[in-house]
Amino acid sequence: MNIAQQITLTKHSGLGNDFLVLDMTQLDDVPTRDLVTDDRWAQYAREWCDRRSGVGADGLLLLGGAVGSDRLTLRLFNSDGSQAEMSGNGIRCLAQAAFMRDGRSDARTYVVHTAAGDRSVEVVPHDLTTDTLMASVDMGAIEKLSEPANWSTIGCDPNRPVAHISVGNPHAVVGVEDVRAVDLLEIGLKVPQINLEIIEPGPESHAITMRVHERGAGITQACGTGACASAWAAVQWGLVPASVAEVLVHMDGGDASVRVNSPAPGRVTLVGPAQYIGTMTVEMRS
Repeated sequence: MNIAQQITLTKHSGLGNDFLVLDMTQLDDVPTRDLVTDDRWAQYAREWCDRRSGVGADGLLLLGGAVGSDRLTLRLFNSDGSQAEMSGNGIRCLAQAAFMRDGRSDARTYVVHTAAGDRSVEVVPHDLTTDTLMASVDMGAIEKLSEPANWSTIGCDPNRPVAHISVGNPHAVVGVEDVRAVDLLEIGLKVPQINLEIIEPGPESHAITMRVHERGAGITQACGTGACASAWAAVQWGLVPASVAEVLVHMDGGDASVRVNSPAPGRVTLVGPAQYIGTMTVEMRS
């Protein structure tokens, strides 16, 4: 591979969970594009996402799909270079990047292919005078997972409610009395192969409060798949009434909504904003 090219990234935020998006159509005329290995993309992710020497972000998203197409692809490299199957905040940011690239101003639905399967994303301009839009994502089916390796090392009280859940990627949700009283970094580092959420009920009757330690990124301001896993667990545990169809999830970076059993039983839909932060130029080099 012999690439030395200036390329453009856009930066987006999903409730403080921030991502760099690379529109892969920029590389259509690069003969060696397909020779860029996963290891090389992982290196770029570590460099560009570094908050001291790079641009700074929780992850790098590779946006595939022709300009104007309603079918897109998403590849996600975390800030540590590892790959993730899916991101609820990231997919909204990716959709915003495509929406802006296409020069759209009306509502639009994208079908995004991810390593966790296809996801439908409906984009609705929130206010055309701002850089924020709203998007709802059919996040797919909720599935139970086995207890992850090393789970016992976190010392979780066996009387606490715990759920191991897949939303296309692995989560462990733990119910606590006060999310601020937990050393989330300490316990998150003991199970780095999963996304770890701690939740408490309220303050509203239809809401929960959540903090998250994400696989490959550490403590983040928000997590879309984590919000889905947490909302699902909260309904199962009775932290919100069973009659609640849409759970409000408070996170450090802001609030998202999760529609449970939507668009069908056993599935969830995530609703939240994506905010455009800026555009910057970086170098791809061999």
